[in-house]
Amino acid sequence: MTRALRQPFAPMEALSVAEIPAGKQWQYEPKWDGFRCLVFRDGDKVALQSKSGQPLTRYFPEIVAAAAALKAKRFVLDGEIVVPQGRVFSFDDLLQRIHPAASRVRRLAEETPALLIVFDLLLDADGDVLTKDVLPDRRARLEDFAKKYFRGQRSIRLSPATTKLADARKWLKQVGGTLDGIIAKRRDVPYESGNRHGMQKIKNFRSADCVVGGFRYNEGKKTVGSLLLGLYDDKGLLNHVGFTSSLKNEEKKALTDRLEKLIAPPGFTGDKPGGPSRWSTKRSSQWQPLKPKLVVEVCYDHFSGGRFRHGTRLVRWRPDKAPKQCTMDQVLQKKADLMKLLK
Repeated sequence: MTRALRQPFAPMEALSVAEIPAGKQWQYEPKWDGFRCLVFRDGDKVALQSKSGQPLTRYFPEIVAAAAALKAKRFVLDGEIVVPQGRVFSFDDLLQRIHPAASRVRRLAEETPALLIVFDLLLDADGDVLTKDVLPDRRARLEDFAKKYFRGQRSIRLSPATTKLADARKWLKQVGGTLDGIIAKRRDVPYESGNRHGMQKIKNFRSADCVVGGFRYNEGKKTVGSLLLGLYDDKGLLNHVGFTSSLKNEEKKALTDRLEKLIAPPGFTGDKPGGPSRWSTKRSSQWQPLKPKLVVEVCYDHFSGGRFRHGTRLVRWRPDKAPKQCTMDQVLQKKADLMKLLK
């Protein structure tokens, strides 16, 4: 394979921005909620590489098989691996695929098969390196490649793209919070390996009002480091759903005094911090329970498996909000149809 595209090869990355950029120099694509993946094929050999350069090949045998089944004998594709669950994608099911046991990998590949959504072509079937080409030229080559080789393939699909800002906004309106956001790519730049100059990502942030069911001290200090967040389920139980640590340093001492006056078990009456989950850490059990008196509004990017997947950002305190009003229905997403974007 061409030397310049041998592994590990750093993919082009995106800079986070608040608003979708406008102008004729931009192309827009859906931001898929999965694992970034480069697919290398050279004859009978197929390799999958993560964004960080790590091998993904053994975890997704169905994607390897699909890439090997393409009639093109050499190529490098840039895309995203997702796991469909009905008409949406399940990040929880995707995380389950990163497992050391080969037998489990094979079983999950059959039970929850993954899908590769392709949005760029870096090396074509003739062995031509396309990274120095500007985006419109690469996109045209990719569409030709997909038309010729993807037909009949259920595990590899072409990602949609548009130069119309209205279309990008329509995608967000159609599928709402189920879509992770929008990617905007400069049409006048080549594929810049490892750089963020020519791509921007606009995440689909949402907010929710949560009960502060507990807190953790800063490690080695007696000041608050993070707030533990809770939401009530339909049985009236307060479940731990995540945390926020975006607290201002100058406010931590006064906030610590305020929180310590509310320390009282149990804090959470449903799921508690430190329970068996992939989010657990060695510090999960080191927390102080609070009376359910305080409410905060937090901004988050994704909620799955009963948890905010990443840390949230504190927006404001909500003294006007009753804790019992902080319910799970705020974060339950409608089952929007993501697959319709892949027609």
